[in-house]
Amino acid sequence: MSADGGRVSPLRAFVEELARAGIRDAVVCPGSRSTPLALALRAHDRIRVRVLIDERSAGFFALGIARTTRRAVVLLATSGTAVVNFAPAVVEASLGRVPLVVLTADRPQELRDRGAPQTIDQDHLYGNYAKWYAELALMDEAPDTMAHVRSVAGRAVAAALEGPAGPVHLNLPLREPLIPTEDLGAISGPIDGRERSETAGRSETAMRFETAALSEAPFVATVSGRRTLDRDHVAAIAARVAAANRGLIVAGPLDDPAAHEPIARLAAATGYPILADPLSGLRRGPHDRSLVLAHGDHIVRPGPWIETHRPEIVIRFGAMPTSKPVVELMKAARPELFVVDGDGGWREAALIPATFVHADETMAAGALADALHHPSAGKWTRDWLEAEAAAGRALESWLDALSEPFEGAPFKALGELLPAGALLWAGNSMPVRDMDSWLPSGERPIRVLGNRGANGIDGVTSTALGSAAVAEAPVVLVVGDLSFLHDLGAMVTARLQEPDLLVVVTNNDGGGIFSLLPQARTAAPGVGLPAHYEELFGTPHGIALGPIVEAFGFRHHEAGAAGYDDIRAAIEAEFGRPGLRVVELRTNRARNAALHQEAAAAAASALASLAVERRP
Repeated sequence: MSADGGRVSPLRAFVEELARAGIRDAVVCPGSRSTPLALALRAHDRIRVRVLIDERSAGFFALGIARTTRRAVVLLATSGTAVVNFAPAVVEASLGRVPLVVLTADRPQELRDRGAPQTIDQDHLYGNYAKWYAELALMDEAPDTMAHVRSVAGRAVAAALEGPAGPVHLNLPLREPLIPTEDLGAISGPIDGRERSETAGRSETAMRFETAALSEAPFVATVSGRRTLDRDHVAAIAARVAAANRGLIVAGPLDDPAAHEPIARLAAATGYPILADPLSGLRRGPHDRSLVLAHGDHIVRPGPWIETHRPEIVIRFGAMPTSKPVVELMKAARPELFVVDGDGGWREAALIPATFVHADETMAAGALADALHHPSAGKWTRDWLEAEAAAGRALESWLDALSEPFEGAPFKALGELLPAGALLWAGNSMPVRDMDSWLPSGERPIRVLGNRGANGIDGVTSTALGSAAVAEAPVVLVVGDLSFLHDLGAMVTARLQEPDLLVVVTNNDGGGIFSLLPQARTAAPGVGLPAHYEELFGTPHGIALGPIVEAFGFRHHEAGAAGYDDIRAAIEAEFGRPGLRVVELRTNRARNAALHQEAAAAAASALASLAVERRP
């Protein structure tokens, strides 16, 4: 029953069950067919509704909320092509293990495949990217309908959160009239005597289900635990690790701060250095970082040093690392590989033999550390730490001497400037790779995030805006110019939601990453670059970003064409300001490629010197 003694409709019970299952945020895109759901969500006092007009931006905005809060988020749109625009975010949520509950309003069965407006086939619209799909029946007043919609809502949230987390899709056919006649006030507490008298003549079954709808307990509850290793498995893996002196721990993207300390303990127990992807979180924080390497991408590149330091065993936590040289090392060295994944995944793109350890990362690392002795640092460990120090000194000296813009500089600056607890988002393509090379290790914990499920450049700004909308600490995004332009719908989102977000745009007027790929190095006859390279890959756009940002009412600040100190100062100047701020760092694509090669050469030279020193 509602607060005025009227019946509780299945639609309201459905939304109430979402709340009882833990939903606290909903992103709603306006439309007609979804009207009843939108009103029911907005009326619920425990669900915060944010209304956005661009479905693609809204999908990524919801994803950003879910990533930041680690809670499932509802995403709602009306029927037709609107729901197709959720697809990129649904794909990223699936591959990136982010919980979303996607609600798509639909026409009833009698209006489908008849040319009715704004009607498409929404059955299993997102294919295998939805963890679970269900279409609800038209919501009538039957008691079984009440029970069904509540159980579906509870199951949907549980399925989205269950590891591996991901999106679920519920399709809801709704028949006109779309404006509800019931009071949309908050559902009241348990039925009292007065309300029972008003139910006289109702069936016992109907009253039982309405009473359940008003109770505080969820209709569907789940109990689950983390995957653990038994003693025999721990002992067997520990024996293999103890028998190998030349080992590495590779920490890929892993947004779980609880795993930092046990992985660091495992490194101490084995003497294995940790190649820490910035998205692993292991570079930043108060845990033991004495064996954490921040320059693994440069250390493992082909050269005399790595030729004598190939690992024979590797323990990997998290998703595939950002660094291609790390993956190439796995292919070349073909070590015995253990992939620890608490969600039971099969992520191993180096295509080498592997043992998949389907156990919680935190518990597995801790159990293995406890089962192993703590050796003193041997030559293998000392060599890797010396290589880390040498590469770090070489890269820092190179950057300090530079008197022109460099796209890796913002990450070094942010590593120095961001306060404890801040969130740092990196766009795909070049920014996440520059972050891998230039984000320093440090004691202040910084939560580092990126859309590395599908690695797309779409929706990155919208994702960071969703993160900023719920974060309780500063949020910064570093993104490339094409990715920024690809998501200009985020500017509308920012006007509607007004979160505080600092965006650093590295603008090289096109697809800068291609300048470092074979597309730019395979010359056609008589041509310095491949034929049509600029048209197909360089894609210069010549668009001034400042007027666009300012047209939406946001602050734009160009960092200028100077060295590291000026870039750092330009970023620092925007700290603490409200709203969306954009710092633009303009670079030249060809020069940017040359600078990356110079930096890599500086690190390689330092490592080659170490290799010469170690020769007998």
